[in-house]
Amino acid sequence: MAEVLSQSQIDALLSSMQAGGDEGNAAEETVAVKEEKKYKKYDFYSPKKFTRDRLRLLRNIYENYTRVVTSRINSVVRTPSQVDLIGIEEQRYYEFANSLNETDVLTLIQATSREGAATEPIVMKVDTGIMLCMIDHMLGGLEEDDSDFSSYTYTEIELSIYEVVAKYMIEVMKDAWSNYIDLEFSMDRLETNPTMMQEISRDESVAIVLLDIQVGGISGNVSICMPETVLSGIFKILDKKSNKEGVDETERELAAYNVFENIKKTSLEIKVELGESQLCLRDIYGLQVGDVINLNKPKDSEVYLNIADKTWFKGHLGTSNKKMAVKITDVTGKASFSEQKKKVSDGYGVLIQEEISDVSGDASVPVQKGE
Repeated sequence: MAEVLSQSQIDALLSSMQAGGDEGNAAEETVAVKEEKKYKKYDFYSPKKFTRDRLRLLRNIYENYTRVVTSRINSVVRTPSQVDLIGIEEQRYYEFANSLNETDVLTLIQATSREGAATEPIVMKVDTGIMLCMIDHMLGGLEEDDSDFSSYTYTEIELSIYEVVAKYMIEVMKDAWSNYIDLEFSMDRLETNPTMMQEISRDESVAIVLLDIQVGGISGNVSICMPETVLSGIFKILDKKSNKEGVDETERELAAYNVFENIKKTSLEIKVELGESQLCLRDIYGLQVGDVINLNKPKDSEVYLNIADKTWFKGHLGTSNKKMAVKITDVTGKASFSEQKKKVSDGYGVLIQEEISDVSGDASVPVQKGE
């Protein structure tokens, strides 16, 4: 026969079940609260010096650099190669220095702009394994060794070839930056002892550009360390350049307007061409007062108005206020005249308005003349 629970036992069982459910809900709430309170720590000792826009600019530049340097490495090692941008991040220089091995070789690069050379160098580090692979291919070797070269020491001959490869990689940096600023990059020297490199302060902010190079079946990384002092100088030049371009455009428009207003007061000579006739020298020598020269044109034909030896208008001869005048009947070369108007709006041409009376004595007709 099944055991029957007393009322006290039933109450105790329900209380235990209710307590267990409350503990489970409390645990879930605690986990949710803990997940909500995960914040990213901000280091006030080393605040960020590069904005997202600056880092995005560097990314665009070095994405272009990967395409250019890939072509250069392919031509040097004569084997299929590929260079890709892994990422760009901001660090303190001591973080970069702590990641170096004692046998790593650093390439010191001098960046020079029109305002002068930077006070601190750019540092480039190429993984030993991928550098030895490129040197091997340059010398005609085909062996691909993916061993650990973290403690490998370069020989004097390998350092000489290392310098040649580094110069090839540095030369094309100029092309990557050319869309934004004119910079010259040159190799300062090779530093075989990273601990002796004292040109950059350990606490200085740097931008690390990390590249991946693949030569054949071997891949390795290239790190380009750009100090904040170097980049800040470059960014200042870029800011001045962008501001100056906006100011120059406004100044050009204002200068064009001023030139146009001043040239409006300029007087131009208008010549009326009645006609043309050819005479031999004997006839010209025999001309006397009262002789008539046939212009080979009807008396009511149009005449041409020339400005600066170029025909601008057609018209008919007549009189206005008892003086000879020309009534404008047509503007020759309307397309060219419209082009001149456009040039005026761009600040390169001149239009001057004058009034010439109608031959019949009617109201004056505005005439446009250009130069």
